[in-house]
Amino acid sequence: MNTPSPAVKVENMTMAYGSFVIMERLNFEIPNGKVFIVMGGSGCGKSTLLRHLIGLKKPASGSIYYGDLKMGTITQKQRNLILRKIGVLFQGGALWSSMTLAENIKLPLNEFTKLKPREQDQVASIKLSLVGLKGFEDFYPSEISGGMRKRAGLARAMALDPEILLFDEPSAGLDPINSRHLDDLILQLRDSLGTTIVVVTHELSSIFAIGDDSIFLDPETKSIIAKGKPTDLAKNSDQRKVREFLSRGKGDLKST
Repeated sequence: MNTPSPAVKVENMTMAYGSFVIMERLNFEIPNGKVFIVMGGSGCGKSTLLRHLIGLKKPASGSIYYGDLKMGTITQKQRNLILRKIGVLFQGGALWSSMTLAENIKLPLNEFTKLKPREQDQVASIKLSLVGLKGFEDFYPSEISGGMRKRAGLARAMALDPEILLFDEPSAGLDPINSRHLDDLILQLRDSLGTTIVVVTHELSSIFAIGDDSIFLDPETKSIIAKGKPTDLAKNSDQRKVREFLSRGKGDLKST
């Protein structure tokens, strides 16, 4: 049986700001149709990795592949096609405050599609309904709660029906109930649409609830020190700091 190709493949990548190396020799694959967690302590480079994956920052060395296409060596047209398949939910939602929720969602539709205004309205309503915000089309971001803004940001990230969704700390600032609702929505997208989802987070409840696969970034070694399903790593990782991270430091889940 042939092994399915990964959605994204990172080979021997080093991330750096000038001469300051953040992470080096990163090698991992993001499986198609799975929820992939990027975890580690504060300042380890999780969000920086996300910026590399979406092309906002170039690797100091190494490669990122989307299918057979290698970022950095492809044409601008090919790069645009890759980015067209990616949706991003930033930490704060990154909604335009001067636009209604519907207008925020229609922004990428107006930029990248030939849909007529009425068709754009329909798409905006559908996307808002998918995230539980039906009837909020004409609300401004300042008129809704933080959890609702996160969901509206997700609706915009989904506007172009991306094959890959990337989340930067999606639960940050949310209460436990809204955080769980967002986790449920992420699983729904995976299960119903087959979307590949990459989540940068340090929230353990989300990590265990939604993670199919993961990597752990370690700032001391500037490398990945663990890979696998979070629930397995919590019990079986040979790295003590990984087990302690996944148990909130309240005791090692594996005898040493």
